Amino acid sequence: MTVQAPSHPTTVQSTLAGVLWPSNTGRSDIIRNVVLAVLGTLLLTASAKVQVPFWPVPLTMQTFMVLVIGMTFGPRLGAATVVLYLAEGAVGLPVFAGTPAKGIGLAYMAGPTGGYLVGFAVAAFVAGQLAVRGWDRKPLYTALAMFAGMVVIYVLGVIWLSTLIGFQKALQFGVVPFLLGDAVKIALATALLPLAWRRVAGSNGNKDRTGDANE
Repeated sequence: MTVQAPSHPTTVQSTLAGVLWPSNTGRSDIIRNVVLAVLGTLLLTASAKVQVPFWPVPLTMQTFMVLVIGMTFGPRLGAATVVLYLAEGAVGLPVFAGTPAKGIGLAYMAGPTGGYLVGFAVAAFVAGQLAVRGWDRKPLYTALAMFAGMVVIYVLGVIWLSTLIGFQKALQFGVVPFLLGDAVKIALATALLPLAWRRVAGSNGNKDRTGDANE
């Protein structure tokens, strides 16, 4: 089976992580998953802390990283990585944007961003489910997968934020300022993920490995 995008985007495929570091059985597979999950949490923390000057609000790459991890790791490992990241924040590690200045731990997570944080884990799972069906191998489907993940994050974020400031203000302050930046993130993923698959195809002699598509 080739690593190029499938003609029908519902066939279960391997993930990028599954091709670059194949999943095995036993202790080595546990070590692999732990290493990838910890690496993922480090990337999520870095993406939350680094701000790029942008309009109308500074741009962080956290939602981009959440969805790329979901698509690269697969639904289960991707979501587990985000859950580990959330657990780190819950116990007081300053892994979230604005921490520790804006608070830490469960108190921070119960604040305005709480719904978005929960949305990260769900969105990683959704994006991973689409990726194992080949949606990260062609630009159009990659853009649609990223968009679907963004929608999940926004919906859960707005639901929670609405309980604090009302629906209209939740849209005004929790959605609208971030739309342009998220469009840039979708465009970036649309360029990078299919390119990564083409490079993998070339380096592997155009051969793939089915692997554990639900890792």
